Amino acid sequence: MRRGISIAAAVTVVALTASACGGSDDEASSGGSKDPKDISGTITYWDTSDAATEAPTYKALIGKFEATYPKIKVDYQNVPFTDVEQKFKSAAKSGKGAPDVVRTDVGLMAEYASLGYIAPLDGTRALKDTADFQSVPLNTTKYKGKTYGVPSVTDTLGLLYNKKLLKKAGIARPPATWDEFIADAKTVKRRTGAYGTYLNPDSYFLLPLLYSNGADLADPSAKKITVNDAAAVKALTVAKKINDEASMKVDFANAYQNMQAAFKNGKVAMLVQGPWSVGDDLSGTAFKGDEGNLGFAPVPAGAGGRAQAPTGGHNLTVYQGSRNLDASYLFTRFMTSTQSQIAIAKGTGTLPTRKSAYTGEITADPKIAGFQPIVEHTARARVALPQVGSLFTPLAQNYVKILQGDVSVKGGLDATADKFKDLLPGYSIG
Repeated sequence: MRRGISIAAAVTVVALTASACGGSDDEASSGGSKDPKDISGTITYWDTSDAATEAPTYKALIGKFEATYPKIKVDYQNVPFTDVEQKFKSAAKSGKGAPDVVRTDVGLMAEYASLGYIAPLDGTRALKDTADFQSVPLNTTKYKGKTYGVPSVTDTLGLLYNKKLLKKAGIARPPATWDEFIADAKTVKRRTGAYGTYLNPDSYFLLPLLYSNGADLADPSAKKITVNDAAAVKALTVAKKINDEASMKVDFANAYQNMQAAFKNGKVAMLVQGPWSVGDDLSGTAFKGDEGNLGFAPVPAGAGGRAQAPTGGHNLTVYQGSRNLDASYLFTRFMTSTQSQIAIAKGTGTLPTRKSAYTGEITADPKIAGFQPIVEHTARARVALPQVGSLFTPLAQNYVKILQGDVSVKGGLDATADKFKDLLPGYSIG
């Protein structure tokens, strides 16, 4: 699920002046006793952005950083997103080969912090003007009262829809609740022949249903596993209904690819999806040459009356064992400044985390304009547990069994809770 844009757009980054990306006076006021111009050393940066479509933008910014601070050199390394977690944990644990700065998925923050692999950044020059950050991505940097990262890019799940198909079906606006979603999906099928939706059976895409029905995976404050409570059962019952009554038949072996193909080619009217998919969506017959046909809306609300979806994106984190902390903090600050975020948004199409980066030029991108209010009003951080990433595997396994009818909703969630108990020592169920 990578994001992409023309590499040619990245060329605009080269035109940025050094002062626009954060000059010495600005940096000198951001914490730390040493003058930024006197900081020296070589730092390694692991970047997980798409090597072909996004990395050129980051490399151009690094060039500007080195020009601004000539005593600091950056060893840029592009590490595949799918490999970085295990690679970083292995290097940090052994104390050999870990980068000074790493682009970290927001879902890994609690785990890295709990293991002592990343440095707390409060009071360092890495953090500046925190009030300018959107609260949602900033919340993903926190663990046990400390700040362990600086928000770089953000995203969430929303409802993408084919405007023409909804209009043809006589539907005036996208559904605001899951009940409306199911009803509209049926209406689309009846009146247009296209399917209303394609349910993604991945557990991450289940979170909007859980959240909007007042459910979550666990409650750290009470040390309780909640994935099988009454609210979660209600959420999964709705998911099962969507699968059985509103969705195109799901190919569980290739669900994501088939879901995307069906939507972008006009065979499906609505998808719960993220901004990373938009480039692919616009390449299909339903939207190519007709980008205005793609609509953006929040995910539907549930019984709890709220529309909520998980916060995604990446933070910049600093390795606790770095021998060049001052340079690492300065680099992190530079790469997350307003002007750097503007350059990143222009070059990659990803959403900034600073309010001041949402200039008219940036919001002219329909994708960014469409998802900005969705992030602000519906995104929420995932439960801050070191084991949160591991919880998705048993949830996904049992979610598929529920959708396929192999187990009941309650039975599948009870089995999930039992697996959670092994992963969350000291937690009780219910």
